Amino acid sequence: MVSKLQEDPRRRFLWAEVSFFAKWWDNINAQKRAAVRRLVGNGQLEMATGGWVMPDEANSHYFALIDQLIEGHQWLEKNLGATPRSGWAVDPFGHSPTMPYLLRRANLTSMLIQRVHYAIKKHFSATHSLEFMWRQTWDPDSSTDIFCHMMPFYSYDVPHTCGPDPKICCQFDFKRLPGGRINCPWKVPPRAITEANVAERAALLLDQYRKKSRLFRSNVLLVPLGDDFRYDKPHEWDAQFFNYQRLFDFLNSQPALHVQAQFGTLSDYFDALYKRTGVEPGARPPGFPVLSGDFFSYADREDHYWTGYYTSRPFYKSLDRTLEAHLRGAEILYSLAVAHSRRSGLASQYPLSNFALLTEARRTLGLFQHHDAITGTAKEAVVVDYGVRLLRSLVSLKQVIINAAHYLVLGDKETYHFDPEAPFLQMDDTRLNHDALPERTVIQLDSSPRYVVLFNPLEQERLSVVSLLVSSPRVCVFSEEGQPLAVQISAHWSSATDMVPDVYQVSVPIRLPALGLGVLRLQLGLDRHRTLPSSVRVYLHGRQLAVSRHEAFPLRVIDSGTGDFALSNRYMQVWFSGLSGLLKSIRRVDEEQEQRVDMEFLVYGTRTSKDKSGAYLFLPDGEAQPYVPKDAPVLRVTEGPFFSEVVAFYEHVHQVVRLYNLPGVEGLSLDVSSLVDIRDYVNKELALRIHTDIDSQGTFFTDLNGFQVQPRRYLKKLPLQANFYPMPVMAYIQDAQNRLTLHTAQALGVSSLHDGQLEVILDRRLMQDDNRGLGQGLKDNKKTCNHFRLQLERRTLGSEPGFFSTLAALVRDLVFHNSRSSDREVSEGHSTSYPSLLSHLTSMHLNAPALALPVARRQPPAPALRSFHPLAFSLPCDFHLLNLRTLQAEEETLPSAEAALILHRKGFDCGLEAKNLGFNCTTSQGKLSLGSLFHGLDVGFLQPTSLTLLYPLASPSNSTDIYLEPMEVATFRLRLG
Repeated sequence: MVSKLQEDPRRRFLWAEVSFFAKWWDNINAQKRAAVRRLVGNGQLEMATGGWVMPDEANSHYFALIDQLIEGHQWLEKNLGATPRSGWAVDPFGHSPTMPYLLRRANLTSMLIQRVHYAIKKHFSATHSLEFMWRQTWDPDSSTDIFCHMMPFYSYDVPHTCGPDPKICCQFDFKRLPGGRINCPWKVPPRAITEANVAERAALLLDQYRKKSRLFRSNVLLVPLGDDFRYDKPHEWDAQFFNYQRLFDFLNSQPALHVQAQFGTLSDYFDALYKRTGVEPGARPPGFPVLSGDFFSYADREDHYWTGYYTSRPFYKSLDRTLEAHLRGAEILYSLAVAHSRRSGLASQYPLSNFALLTEARRTLGLFQHHDAITGTAKEAVVVDYGVRLLRSLVSLKQVIINAAHYLVLGDKETYHFDPEAPFLQMDDTRLNHDALPERTVIQLDSSPRYVVLFNPLEQERLSVVSLLVSSPRVCVFSEEGQPLAVQISAHWSSATDMVPDVYQVSVPIRLPALGLGVLRLQLGLDRHRTLPSSVRVYLHGRQLAVSRHEAFPLRVIDSGTGDFALSNRYMQVWFSGLSGLLKSIRRVDEEQEQRVDMEFLVYGTRTSKDKSGAYLFLPDGEAQPYVPKDAPVLRVTEGPFFSEVVAFYEHVHQVVRLYNLPGVEGLSLDVSSLVDIRDYVNKELALRIHTDIDSQGTFFTDLNGFQVQPRRYLKKLPLQANFYPMPVMAYIQDAQNRLTLHTAQALGVSSLHDGQLEVILDRRLMQDDNRGLGQGLKDNKKTCNHFRLQLERRTLGSEPGFFSTLAALVRDLVFHNSRSSDREVSEGHSTSYPSLLSHLTSMHLNAPALALPVARRQPPAPALRSFHPLAFSLPCDFHLLNLRTLQAEEETLPSAEAALILHRKGFDCGLEAKNLGFNCTTSQGKLSLGSLFHGLDVGFLQPTSLTLLYPLASPSNSTDIYLEPMEVATFRLRLG
């Protein structure tokens, strides 16, 4: 690339993903680096988007999308002095409006997308709407607008970019010249351009250019020349550049043709377009449409909907989110520990070098957002490589958290001593390898007390039940002040009927400070008033199985036959089927009537024809069939003062529904987890369906990247698989009285195929490739735990949701803004919907569990531990502290004195009942005083910046009061000390 671009200043090249570029950069000499900087500086080489990867837009969470964008942009600024101007997303399988929002807030002015449903491409082509201003659904004016170009044809390869006829365009992909490895499937090969044939070849190509140009509003035309695995041999560079330059020279020499053709980068194209339409870069050209909504789900031909990858390889989709939660927690705790240690003059004692572990984890999480990684569409060996990287980074982050918590929890900081060989705290759990489920650490009790440090990664104080594994059922638990605490003690089970010997679970309700650390002391001993045993019933349904017993726990075995039964807490009574052990209904304590919330498992098959489901595609053989187990399930029901649960043991899934008996967020939803193992399935997919009596009128709601919610319509005229959508964090259905939300801790595919239903695909095992480039089936399934919260909310009177009008099927979920009216007027209809505050908090509790870190056994005396309360006051309920990310110093492995504070003000629906929910925060109309937020630390410097910190948005000021509009994400550069 470097030598070929230097040969001719007219040549141009576009690069998108920084991760791969950085790998190459690390292995080139200073001379070559200087040449690359020159090529970037003179506009021959453009870095487009500039993220660590070109991310998937369906399964990725907005924390990770922002993080990989910051990682890429910071790398580019530091190494190349480059600031990206245009977005390039040719390969994600469908597009989310979260990306244009983030790119706009990072100060990009234009973007390009490619994989959009062929029928939408056809409609947009017919209406000259392929270039539009993409606006967020909640935006009252145009502050989120970004100019977007949609490629009009089937693919981004050369046969599909010069014009509508791939047979002709392929003849102008000069890597396919006869004698090479690849040829044109349309059976007409390219011909090298010579004096003799240039007129005829140029006329043929120009005809395609003109036909393509007619689909657009301006006469500036973009024709990308590239494909997968290209430009890796000098011969190919020469073939493309020399042959095209001959064509361009001929075209430009013929005034009668009225054409000027040249090589250009993506930004060269957008600049030419803005110049031609007479507007500033990024502004809306006169007459161009404004559009809101998303581009899911994607089909590239026939009924081949790419809705399978919303679930493919759910084990890694789950591990991704575990890593994300740990990265956020580690970033915040590390930033606070470093700031406090500097303030106390103890920074020399602190392992600042942990910053290198943070950098590695940021890059691992970023890499996994790639459109072939989190999607589950990589080859098996590549999946293993991703898995090994994810686990290595997860372990590193646990170390960062442990080191920060060690410093912050010490009563006397002078006694702090970092010993990498003997960590002060143990990890909360361990994984034997990258595809194993975590095993919780067992705390060995003896005559001396054991301490546990608890980390709450939420920016709100939380009241949660923390469950620890201990070596004896005779355990007393004390608060930091030495108060004895009431706890629930239960057996630890290895199967439906077997207890693990000498391991017990102790569950403690505890209030933890926001972003802070709590301390518990455990001791051997028995306090009958406070150590409260769980009682257990096991329903065998006639199966001859021996059940473990233990004198500490009352246990009843019921051999056969049972009616339905209920569990309850202070808010609700929950009924289960005595036969299946699955949820049947929920009754709120202040209502007579119970509400149907019925769960069942289902199985989808795939087609018998040649086109079958694979990693990308969902091609079912019809509606799902009920899951029919070989044996009736064993049910194990546990009841106790702080939580009760029902576990149903089926051959392919163990379903746990747990009810916490606590006031506030934890008690207001059901905790549901499914341990899925379908390793013996052949071409089948397992789904969980929830039936209710909610009159959802063909409408359901799914989130986009955990950032915003998009209303969906069930469209009967489309095939079943077209009605599935990504669910990164939640989906809900509602009517005038109720809303039922399914929160998820991992991205999965979701739909509502009938009124009152929600269904989610849990895992899929498919024996063949689906011809989209992977070349393998999906056969490497793991035992996977899918974790959910199910939440039933009541609407307050007078807040019934208006159901948005049905839109044409082609442009479903896309709202065209009337381009003739003033810019302020957003389309009528209800194109926006928001979770409630309770829903946002529930999602956070699910996705950011408290971490329990046992203090390692040591020789006494144990140092005094004190809980850590980093915030001087509660953040407003609708503010989310997305990250507090320490910035890199000049020396790559060390932290600077500055950090990026990223805040998100969440939009919420006030029409859902919010009284008696036990919130300990309020809202503040978007105002927040950052100067006094961090207890014991001053904010020495505060500067609002663009999302990825490349542009200051205002000069640093003495005022630390900030204001955020609902839905906005804002980044600040600050110094804590």
